[in-house]
Amino acid sequence: MSIENVRKWFMIHTYSGYEKKVKTDLEQKMETLGFKEVVTNILVPEEELTEIVRGKPKKVYRKLFPAYVMLEMEATREENENGISYKVDPRVWYEVRNTNGVTGFVGVGSDPIPMEEEEVKNIFNIIGVKTPKENVKIDFTEGDYVKILKGSFKDQEGQVAEIDHEHGRVKVMVDIFGRMTPVEIEVDGVLKV
Repeated sequence: MSIENVRKWFMIHTYSGYEKKVKTDLEQKMETLGFKEVVTNILVPEEELTEIVRGKPKKVYRKLFPAYVMLEMEATREENENGISYKVDPRVWYEVRNTNGVTGFVGVGSDPIPMEEEEVKNIFNIIGVKTPKENVKIDFTEGDYVKILKGSFKDQEGQVAEIDHEHGRVKVMVDIFGRMTPVEIEVDGVLKV
């Protein structure tokens, strides 16, 4: 039996028309309760369309999945003789499930089922978002010191100011000509010192 922590996307079902409110409420709730490291991303998938209104083109956004919100969160992957299963932190599951407008996770019974990687890629392609770096282990947090491994700042060291899990990038404060300057790099382009 093997067990490992992974980041997976889950779908949660909401009342129709409450998707953006649920997203905002969940972001605030995860921040307040200290679950920001467990729930790293909340997304209402929308595609941009152009409609003609009174003879003029107007950009509008249409929800791909009305009454659903995507949630990227940490899960425990368990592999045994019966197959592979994913478990989420029960405290986080409880808080998400009991958010106003949420009716539950998509899954069987009380167990949420993660989305397939191919499903996530297809959705990101439709909405025009790059697929996040998959399976990149981030062994540093904001405030840690890292060494830059590639690019024009290779071999320089700096302090992590911000981690963007959605786009797989990290902002590092580097000393350039005596001033601390933010440099944005892919997460696999730095190493904790």
